Amino acid sequence: MSASLYQTHVPGFIAMLRNMQAWLDKAAATLDEAALMDARLAPDMLPLPRQIQIASDAVKGAAARLTGSEPPAMPDTETTLAELKDRCARTIAYVESVDPAAFDAGASREVVITFPNGAGIRFDGLTFLTGFATPNFYFHATTTYAILRMLGVEIGKQDYLAHLAPYMFPPPQA
Repeated sequence: MSASLYQTHVPGFIAMLRNMQAWLDKAAATLDEAALMDARLAPDMLPLPRQIQIASDAVKGAAARLTGSEPPAMPDTETTLAELKDRCARTIAYVESVDPAAFDAGASREVVITFPNGAGIRFDGLTFLTGFATPNFYFHATTTYAILRMLGVEIGKQDYLAHLAPYMFPPPQA
């Protein structure tokens, strides 16, 4: 059996976005929201809201570029945990609306990314998805996780991989 690009990427994106929403719930229960909005791992890194915004942009941008469509506009204006969770929900809804066949057909589509400084990268869709969009998404999801852990939010690997809970079974008896 072969798996399509859609099958190998989109369910993982959706699962991690849902995990991120759960992390934000745990953060809201234990930390001051204002402190979270400026939290970052290092002075030269982007704060928590930008990590989530960029993760969202990576997913919706991948879906739009591969399908040749426009992603939903999501201005980076979130200032609360509830707004960040909503952004994740809107990203999930958009990606769930994408036609899997159109997503897969984007493997050979030309994708051009232009950065604010004018530099850019030109890819085929497959290379864009596997070499840029997916690593970028997981970088920002992991950075979100790390910021929350650094601040003392009680999340662990089970929270990072919470989407695997349906597949877990009791460990073998010794």
